[in-house]
Amino acid sequence: MDSQGKACMVDVGSKKITQREAWAGGAVYMQAGTLEKIQANAIQKGDVLGVAKVAGILAAKKTPDLIPLCHPLRLTQENLIFSPGQTPPRIEIIAQVKAQDRTGEEMEALTAINEADLNIYDMRK
Repeated sequence: MDSQGKACMVDVGSKKITQREAWAGGAVYMQAGTLEKIQANAIQKGDVLGVAKVAGILAAKKTPDLIPLCHPLRLTQENLIFSPGQTPPRIEIIAQVKAQDRTGEEMEALTAINEADLNIYDMRK
């Protein structure tokens, strides 16, 4: 907050640029038949996990446009890993985001997870 108690972007200008890494996880739960169709790439809209991966990566890059006061970062790597689970039926998602910057990329990893989740849900309905 600023001196008047109002929200403001934190000044990170005096911090050193360092290698940073964040991980986040999430899951989308579904019926067993839907999980089978996703694993067999038999969803009418196409490659659910491929689209979700690209959507998550793009979302991480757009985080400062979505989260107020979030710093734009120099991301050096983004990856999403999908794993099916059976009981209950689900797809687990792990996002890994790396950057060389003055502040962390936790928000980018969380944003990637949320967008990947949304795309899995949208493509399977």
